[in-house]
Formats: sequence, C-alpha cells, structure tokens
Amino acid sequence: MTASSDVRRGVSANTDGSANKRLAPSLGAAKTWELCALAQSPNIDRRSTWRVIALVAILVLACLWVSFQFLDPIPPREIVLASGPASSLYHEHAQRYQEALRRHGVRLVERMTEGAGENLRLLGDKASGVDIAFVQGGQANGPEAAGVEMLASLYYQPLWIFTRRGESIDSLAALKGKTVSTGMPGSGSNVLAVPLLEANGVTADNTRLVHTPTNLAHASLLIGEIDAALMVGGARTRAVSAALAEPALELASLAQADAYPQRYPYLTRRTLHAGAVSFAPVLPPQDVALVATETMLAARAGLHPAIVNLLLETLHDAHDDQGYFEAPGEFPNVDQVDLPVSPDAIRHKRFGPSLLYRYLPFWVATAVEWFVIIAVPLLVVVLPLARFLPAVMRWRVRSRIYRWYGELKLLERDVEVRSGTLPIEKWLDQLDRIEHAAEQIRTPPSFASEAYTLREHIALVRRTVLARADAAKT
Repeated sequence: MTASSDVRRGVSANTDGSANKRLAPSLGAAKTWELCALAQSPNIDRRSTWRVIALVAILVLACLWVSFQFLDPIPPREIVLASGPASSLYHEHAQRYQEALRRHGVRLVERMTEGAGENLRLLGDKASGVDIAFVQGGQANGPEAAGVEMLASLYYQPLWIFTRRGESIDSLAALKGKTVSTGMPGSGSNVLAVPLLEANGVTADNTRLVHTPTNLAHASLLIGEIDAALMVGGARTRAVSAALAEPALELASLAQADAYPQRYPYLTRRTLHAGAVSFAPVLPPQDVALVATETMLAARAGLHPAIVNLLLETLHDAHDDQGYFEAPGEFPNVDQVDLPVSPDAIRHKRFGPSLLYRYLPFWVATAVEWFVIIAVPLLVVVLPLARFLPAVMRWRVRSRIYRWYGELKLLERDVEVRSGTLPIEKWLDQLDRIEHAAEQIRTPPSFASEAYTLREHIALVRRTVLARADAAKT
C-alpha cells in the first residue's frame, strides 16, 4: 500500500490509532447527520409525502364519486301540481295536499286546469314547470304520456251519462243524432267520452257534440240546450251529486257495460246500486251499470324519491276512505292502470317509508340520509387507511435503511473470509459509498435511531477492514 493512500485512508501501523482516525470523522458525521435529519424533519421526503396525500385524495374522490352515483339531489322545497277546475274534486284534493305538505316544509303550488287531458299535456312538457298532476286511465297511448309515471291510483271515476227523465238511454250508440255535451277540451270527460262515442258510431258528423263546462251541464240539460251530458269524475264531484239528486234527470245504465273492459283494459264495470246515494227518496231508483276508469296522481319521471315517498304518505291519509265503488283499503294503490308505475312508488308500497322518515322530520331525515350515503363509503376507505397507512409508511422509511444492510453484510462477510492479498482500497471505497448513501437518507425523528445504528454498523465494518489492513502489514 502506498504512503499517499495510507494518508488518504488514515491507515497506520497502530491498529487502534488507525481505527480511531478513520472512525472519528465517521462518528462525527453520524452526529451531524442525525442533527440535520431532525432539523429537516418537517420537510422530510416531500415527494413521498405528496404521493401518499395524492393517493388518499384520489381514493376519497373516488368514494365521493361512487356515493354521488347513488345520491339524489336535495329534494325541492316547492313542487307544482296541475289540478282541475274550481268545481272539481281535483281542486279539493290539491287544497288538502297543500296543507299536508306544508307541515313537512314543502310548498305545493296548484295550477288549475280544465282537467286530466290538459294535465297530461303539461306533464309531458318539461318547460311547463308542472311536476305532478291528476290524470286518468285511457291517456297512456298519446305522445304526451312519454316520460310520465303513475305514483298511485286514487279512486274510480265512472262515465256518468245524464239525460232528461224518460229518454231511456241504455247505450252510447243511442245518443246518435242528439245534442251531447262531452265536457271542455282538455277535461277528463272529453278525453274519455269522445273515443268511446266514436267506438259506438257517434261522431261529429252525425251528432252535435258541444263543449259545456261540467258545472253548467246540469242546468243546460234542464233547459233543453243539450240532450245528454257525459261527465267523468268521482261520485262526490259537485256536478255529479247535483245531477243525481235532480228528479228531472236520470242516469243511464249501459246494457253493454261488461263488454267495455274487454276492449279497454283501463276500464272496469261498476254498479251503482239502488239507494246507494239516498234511501229517501231512493236514489238511484234501480241498479245502474256504469263503466269507470281510475284517477291517478302522476309525475314526470325523475321526481325526487323523497318527494314521492312524502306524496304517497299524504295520499294514504287523504284517500283511504270508502266510496260508492271503492272497497275499504282498496285505494290508494300502485296497480297499473295504463301508465307505467314509478319504481319509487312500488318500493314505497312494498316496504313503506324508511326508518329515518318514520321517526324524523322530513328535512332532518333527508339530511341524515345524505350524510349516511356520503359517510359510509368514506369510512370504508378511511378506516382501513388509518389502520394500515402508518405501517406502510414505517415500511417505506425502514426499507431505505435496511436496503443497505444487505450490501454491508456481503462486504462484512468478504472481509472476514478473504485470504491472500486483501483489497483494502476496494473495501474502503465500498464503505465510503455505503456511508455516503446513508448520509443521504432522510427519515423522521422517530426513525433516527435506526439510521444511526446503520452508521454504527458501517463504522464497525470499517474498523474490521482497518484491523485486517494493519494485520497484513505486520
């Protein structure tokens, strides 16, 4: 070994002296490195830290994205209902709904219309602003029914055919050639009556079809302006009740009432039994065969599920009474009439409202539902991360330290077993390289002892190399 290399490496004939000369700077550097690591701990391995933060952020965003796929927007605080004329049952129902929904913090705006025909047109027009409306069976085939769903069927709506007493009308075909009121355009009466009249050969070509408001048809019949008035509505509709109680008018009984449901699935035969309206006098005086459709509350597809549930609870309270044709508990129901039934309505009918909506105020339940849908996926990710991320971080930090132990172990073994000419310079170069790499390792203060232990082991192997170098000279 040359003198210059001895001076560069600090090798002397005295083994302890040589070791101390080589070890002293190493131990000093170790202390300096430790202090530096502690001083720089707030900025330790920023790249890795940002990678972890980015990974956590991506996972959280992914969870939020998944949550929002199942999360509906906040329910609206205002919905618009298309009802009917001021004299109709639809208007009365709308007023009852308004009061019921107001108690839950939802404002119901009523838009009065001519009836079911206009209502469906408004529902089919997204620009109308109408969210829900009263409609009836027999309207599903029109283009305006696209995207409209039934929330519930509410009650039967018969086709009432009133004439002056003594006319003896027993079929729609018998109205040919007369003056017949089919109700106002857009009304439920007009929507149902006109197709049925046409099916019986009664058209505007052979019959005078006029548009008389339902509430005025009674008077028009009495004074002879019309020969027959066709009305579609519930039995408690004012115009129907007034006509039933009028001795000068009679209600036609359809001889072919059983045939209509076979041709029109949205129709059913209903019988108004003698005395059902009044026992003194007996009204009607004999059983009357009628055909009836059903009143439905419908909505544009996509109505918020929470609002659907709230409406169905309101309907249950408003329409659970028995009528002339309805059995106890028969309505409201979600049995399809002709419009498709809302999946949310079917779910509510099958399972009822959720526990949140049963025991909490509407808006509190909505907020809790939002929180649960968002929080649960986050907890599924965050809790495992909180448990395993520290272990992963510890492994990452330690791996930077332990990876040099493998190379140091191989070098130490080579130093112990090598015989003959010893590659002292090569060993010292390798130790310098390992020590330099160890100095570059930045770890949090909690891992400073492990980094310092690595430095001590490097110094230990260095002493062994210097000891063998001194032994080779003697």
